[in-house]
Amino acid sequence: MANNEVILQELRAFRLEIKEQLEGIKEELTRANNRLEEAEERIEKAEERILNVEEAMTELVQLNIKLEEKMVDMESRSRRENTLLREGLELDGVDISIERAHRSLGPASPQDAPPRSIVVKFLSFKIKEQILRKSWQKKGFTWNGKHISLDNDYPPLILKKRKEYAEVRKILKAKQIPFQTLYPARLKVKFTDGEITYASTSEATEDMSRRGYAVKIIKPPETILEQLKQLTWTRVTRGGGSSAAQPGQEPGYKKKLRTFRRTVATTSGT
Repeated sequence: MANNEVILQELRAFRLEIKEQLEGIKEELTRANNRLEEAEERIEKAEERILNVEEAMTELVQLNIKLEEKMVDMESRSRRENTLLREGLELDGVDISIERAHRSLGPASPQDAPPRSIVVKFLSFKIKEQILRKSWQKKGFTWNGKHISLDNDYPPLILKKRKEYAEVRKILKAKQIPFQTLYPARLKVKFTDGEITYASTSEATEDMSRRGYAVKIIKPPETILEQLKQLTWTRVTRGGGSSAAQPGQEPGYKKKLRTFRRTVATTSGT
């Protein structure tokens, strides 16, 4: 019996020892699994970063290819413009440095219409002024059977004002009267009795009409402030006085305000 008790105690101790060892092994396995999950998560994030980097590199390479193609195209355009200006204006020995050159913005011109303007940006302001003066002196030049003229690149509003002198310039050319369009939109004319500079088309047409030239007088458009000054407002008094609106009749100020709005909208649309 004593031997059996000893054996049972040893078995119990062995079982307890085995259990403790198993618990330790479980803890090690749990820690190992946690480390594996962490490693897998890091590897997944690293793979995602690598994919993002590869995509970014692909986009950069494609962008670089496009930029190289654009740069080559701009360089070829610049060389063509150099040749055109150098031969057309006889600019031997002048270093024409063009930063960029491109067609003006807008839809393509119809087949029979003149081509769109070419916008050129020079690296040197002095070279640009020299080329413009040479072009103005030669009154442009001919290239492949087409007349080419040069001028500054003006904002749309200034271009519109300068184009308003078209009829005046046509008459001056027909009469062989020297003139020059000044910045931003002025016209200097050399009459036989002296020079005069007009600040607007209305001023030019009125003076030329007084001088006996058959030119249509262009009146300046009324500004919004001038239209406001021309409006007469009716005071609406209480008590049914003569200035109050009659029953069923719209108050005078509302009618005038609506008329003014229509006038402003018509002026803005023309």
